[in-house]
Amino acid sequence: MKLGVMSDSHDNIPQIECAVALFNDSGVELVVHAGDFISPFAIAPLADLKCRVVGVFGNNDGERVILAQRFEAVGEVHPNLANVSVGGRNIAVMHYPELAIPIAKSGEYDIVVYGHTHKVDIREEKSLLLNPGETGGWTTGKSTVAIVALDSLEATIHEL
Repeated sequence: MKLGVMSDSHDNIPQIECAVALFNDSGVELVVHAGDFISPFAIAPLADLKCRVVGVFGNNDGERVILAQRFEAVGEVHPNLANVSVGGRNIAVMHYPELAIPIAKSGEYDIVVYGHTHKVDIREEKSLLLNPGETGGWTTGKSTVAIVALDSLEATIHEL
């Protein structure tokens, strides 16, 4: 089983569409998004996923009520922290590293996902700590997502 991971898509619809195609082609069971969708229209491409999406809001997400309404068609979105289980793994998703790092060190979850920094980060704490970088690519010039093999907890970064 595989987990798709994305963050900081920042309204970049073509890159969101590329991520959706990659996740569908890779047969992921679930996609998590660690925040900063930005506008409600950025949710529409996620409807083409062949699995559900669980996300959290980031610091730049506006119109949260409308974002949450749009998200109902593709999965669920949470204000700060999402707890999800798939493939026998417990996963925590949040936007901020200040929250993610101590949670990963606690070992309470198998995988802890965060965003916000726009930088790829894969670390073994007591949990796998993972930032997939930025899907939008506006800040670093690289659009990236991650796929995690749930049996081995091996994370692979994919440039879109």
